[in-house]
Parts: sequence; structure tokens; C-alpha cells
Amino acid sequence: MQVTKAIITAAGQDQTALPLQTVVDRAGNVRTALALLLDEVSSAGIDDVALVVSPGQAERYRQAASVHGDRIAFFEQHDPRGYGDALLRAREFAGDQSFLHLVSDHLYVTRNCKSCATQLIEVAQREQCSVSAIQPTRENKLAFFGAIGGAPLARQPGIYEVHTVLEKPTPTVAEQQLIVAGQRAGHYLCLFGMHVLTPGIFDLLEQAVAGLEDGQTANLSQSLHELAQSQRYLASQLDGERYNIGEKYGLLLAQLAIALSGDDRDNVLTELVELVAKQ
Repeated sequence: MQVTKAIITAAGQDQTALPLQTVVDRAGNVRTALALLLDEVSSAGIDDVALVVSPGQAERYRQAASVHGDRIAFFEQHDPRGYGDALLRAREFAGDQSFLHLVSDHLYVTRNCKSCATQLIEVAQREQCSVSAIQPTRENKLAFFGAIGGAPLARQPGIYEVHTVLEKPTPTVAEQQLIVAGQRAGHYLCLFGMHVLTPGIFDLLEQAVAGLEDGQTANLSQSLHELAQSQRYLASQLDGERYNIGEKYGLLLAQLAIALSGDDRDNVLTELVELVAKQ
């Protein structure tokens, strides 16, 4: 399996402005969230990128992408029917290849020299199958994420055979259907907003969209659940964290994490301590 392409979905009505927000990167430079996300993709050796956006938004995103702008292929989601439908719009771009998929409202911070995207692709290439990144998440955050249930792989810490995928389950449903051995009480393995997917996912998405009734939308989680029933599909916990910049204080928390992982960590930490002391 070779992963040479990436698809980023940014067409949701509540997502349009999120990737355009500015963040101070690890070196102290002001960048857009989209530019940082494209850095993540580039770090994994991928230069061929598709971005699914709402109609009329392509030029704004191209400018926000900065130095990455010229290598993006844009696809517009007319008559949107959900997240799964947005990903399906880039099917022609992916062709018959496996691809890296990211959502545009997440930022990633690693604790080592390898980016999250690089780590995930390495697992997918080693295991030769679709792999979703996951992160142990408190049950009070379940309303923001899809979550998986499955079984740990023998002698491979942090990697799981996926049996079930549910979109934003309630804590009660998660407790009943998403049990994973070894997890702390009140914590579940939630999707990271980053996947390596085989092209077969598009057949499942197409079936899901075709079966929608008026007013319904297609999410990715249901198709991932069906993928787990039909072929080998893994989930991998990465050495890093994801930050949902669409939730309350999400951008602030992402900014703090980036700053504390950067070149001026000690100075930032000193300023934070002084700020807290003054409150």
C-alpha cells in the first residue's frame, strides 16, 4: 500500500470559517489553521491534496493555504448531504488508491519528531489495510466525536481490530456497545479526525448517500462501521493529541498545546504561570 494522496473535508456549514482562523505556530509565526493542517500532510511526504469546500469558498482557502495553495485540487459540495457525502465528492481524485483523510476542524500536536500523519501511514502500510487514528477520550466529550469498539491486537500496543463504529454516541450507548479491554472507566476510543482509507470506502459512502431520504445526511462513521464488517480495519492510538477547534475553547487549547511544544516553551510556560498567579 502506497499513500500518496490526501483529502481534507471542509464543506460543513459550521466548518467554513474554522480553518481560516490564525494560530501562532511552534516557531512563533502567525499562520492559518489550514496551513498547519497542510504542514501535517506535507510532513508525511504527501504533496497531492484535495480539499472539499462549500461552493464559492475555493479562493479563500487557497489564500489561507499560503505556500501550499498551488498544490491543492478543489472540489465543491453542492447540495450537501453530510460529511460522508463531502468525502465522496473527491472520489475521482483518489481513484483506485488508498489515501490519507483529515477533517479541517482539527489540529494535531505530537510529542516526538514524527507527525501524527506519518505515524498513521506507517501503521497502514505495515498492516496493509484501512486504519483510523483514535484517542482515549472522556465520556463527556462523546458528543463531539465518533467512537470505536473492538479488540486489542496481540503484541501491538495501542492498535485495535475495529468491530463497531458509532457517531457521537451517548455515554449509555457507549457503555453498552463500545467496550474495549484495558480502557479506563469513563473513557472511550474516539476518532482522531484522521484516517488512511482504501478506495472501497467510496462504494460504501455511495450506497449510504443513495439510500438517504429527504432531510437526512450521511456521516462517515456508519460507512466505517460497515467497512469493519466487510474487511480488516484497524484503529491506532498515536503519539500525539488532536484538538477540535470547533468546540468551545478548542482553538485556545490547541494554541496552548502548540506553544508548549515549540521553540519558546520555557518562555510561554513562565508567562502562563505569571498569568495564573495574577488571577
